[in-house]
Amino acid sequence: MKRHLNSVSLYVGLAGLLAGGLSVPLLARAQNAPPGATATADYQARLAQYQAARGAYEAEAIGYWDAVAAKRRVRNAKRRDHEAIGLDDYVLTQPPVYSGPPRPVDPRAPAPPPPERPEIPVIADFLKNAADQFGFVPDRPASDLEFKRAYARAALAAGLTREQIVGVYAFETGGNGAYDSQAGLVPYRPGARAISPAVGYNQLLSTNTVSLLAEDGNRYLNALRQKAKLHTGPARLAVERKIEALKRMIAYARSVPNRWSEHDKLAKTTLGGFGIHAAVLDIDLGPILQVQKLINSVHFARAKGYTAPLTAAELELMNLTGDGNGFDMVTMPQALRSRVPTANFFQQQGYERNPVARRTGVVANLIADIEGKMSHGAQAQGARELASAF
Repeated sequence: MKRHLNSVSLYVGLAGLLAGGLSVPLLARAQNAPPGATATADYQARLAQYQAARGAYEAEAIGYWDAVAAKRRVRNAKRRDHEAIGLDDYVLTQPPVYSGPPRPVDPRAPAPPPPERPEIPVIADFLKNAADQFGFVPDRPASDLEFKRAYARAALAAGLTREQIVGVYAFETGGNGAYDSQAGLVPYRPGARAISPAVGYNQLLSTNTVSLLAEDGNRYLNALRQKAKLHTGPARLAVERKIEALKRMIAYARSVPNRWSEHDKLAKTTLGGFGIHAAVLDIDLGPILQVQKLINSVHFARAKGYTAPLTAAELELMNLTGDGNGFDMVTMPQALRSRVPTANFFQQQGYERNPVARRTGVVANLIADIEGKMSHGAQAQGARELASAF
């Protein structure tokens, strides 16, 4: 009886609506909103939530990284004036991390194309452009051990120690890198892709190679001239051709202002910049270029008044983060290292791209991580070969 009454009530209600002029199709639309409208309304609500969360995060992040930069300027000024640097001269909190909702996808927007990832040049690109742009063909070693021996001779001549060289090599390559190993391609895996143009035993960047040629080009020319004197006939002509090609490379490196940003642009966006990096593969030039990068860090520390020998980990710290930031950590008192976040020594984008800096958190942990990787990598076959080359 109850079910019968409900049916009657529904019939009467529908009849009243129809009598009032409301059609059945219109009623159906009123009861069931279009799927598109519902999706749009949901998107707008989720977008508002995302924008609120992201806006709050970005405001906090801007404040944090501005404070990091301001503290760095204060430390640099104090260091110039030979004033003591204390805990208050660092930002002591970790960077903010975005933990809000992801940006929602607009249901009305067409599917975006996959993001374009610029291709990073590899060894074949460096070699091709060196030949095309400068007529430079590096003399590559008959074996990796031959390159290691040349590297060891160059390091000892510059005043670097076996412990420093093997430590940096072990950290940068895991202890098994070859003279032509490129970041992302060592060890080789199917489908592996280069993650940077860094090549060699201490993973010299293409920007480093451009800068080294621009700043110390005559040093490398003199090294080749000394070698030419040891040869006659075709062998001497080959060295002299290399000298002329190197002159062209140096002139190109010096065609822009002597600033890292300009060297970086040249190295990464021009065919000539790609070609210059092939010098790191040359048995005569590669070892002294890589050694020069490291000895520049030693000279930087000495110029700042730090005369104690740099440990392998300290030298790598400067190699990894840049001389200024590395020196800041090297000279930091032990008591501060466990409290100062690694973020103090990076720009925001560099920090966010550096998993080691994020994972270790503070300076003491970063140094311990470097030392641990060096100790482990030193047991690998390549590191043992390099040590024996001394």
